[in-house]
Amino acid sequence: MKIAVAQLSSSENKNENLLKAEKYIIKAKNAQADFIVFPEHYMASFTSPKVNRSEVSEKVDGPFVTELCRMAKENNIYILCGIYEYAENESFRSYNSVVTINREGEVVDCYRKNYLYDAFSAKESDTSVLGSAPPKVINTEFGKIGVIICYELRFPEITRYLTSKGAEFIFIPTAWKDGILKEHHWRTLLQARAIENTVFIIGADQIDNNNVGNSMIIDPMGTPIAQAGEEEALIVSEINTNRLKTVRKKLPSLEHTKPASFYES
Repeated sequence: MKIAVAQLSSSENKNENLLKAEKYIIKAKNAQADFIVFPEHYMASFTSPKVNRSEVSEKVDGPFVTELCRMAKENNIYILCGIYEYAENESFRSYNSVVTINREGEVVDCYRKNYLYDAFSAKESDTSVLGSAPPKVINTEFGKIGVIICYELRFPEITRYLTSKGAEFIFIPTAWKDGILKEHHWRTLLQARAIENTVFIIGADQIDNNNVGNSMIIDPMGTPIAQAGEEEALIVSEINTNRLKTVRKKLPSLEHTKPASFYES
């Protein structure tokens, strides 16, 4: 299988972002990719907390995701993309969500971010509604995948939860803000989540809009096998699914994991 990561900036214009998405989906298809993942908030990028997310948001069956479904079917490719999902009874906020679309153009999952970025002087909870459902493991013909979003990378329990449910590939769409040590955190945490769970980690970051870029695909031993820099790019990597079994045979840390109850007094 092949995985493509579209490291892109997005604008406030949703149609403009869709046109760019289609361009990169076609590139990914021409590279024989089976998956393409876009960053968090790719639907429309807003840096100001004063922007009304409710006004730009859409339901999952709205025009933005419907167009992505068409592209997935026409190109026979899985698409994962960050959106502002409409939240009922909200006049300003929306859900920060990622949709997963299969090769037939069907939405198979829409995950709402559970850990909001109220850190480093930011307060995402002012603009986003907290998700309440845990992430799902999604079955594909290539293996089991899971999705987390940006700040959730900092919480090892959520990735371990997905791994405990059988996930072999964790996709992480992000808009990882720059700042002192932030790029170091990004690289370190991506590799840590791969190593401690012996899974493939796929981090897809926005660029511009004060984000760090440096999107990566990392194998279960923590080795980056594809990486972008600071500019817009499509990175594509051939994934040897047998690598998962090989690493877990060498490093059976998941088998050695003790239940949480072991530590209770």
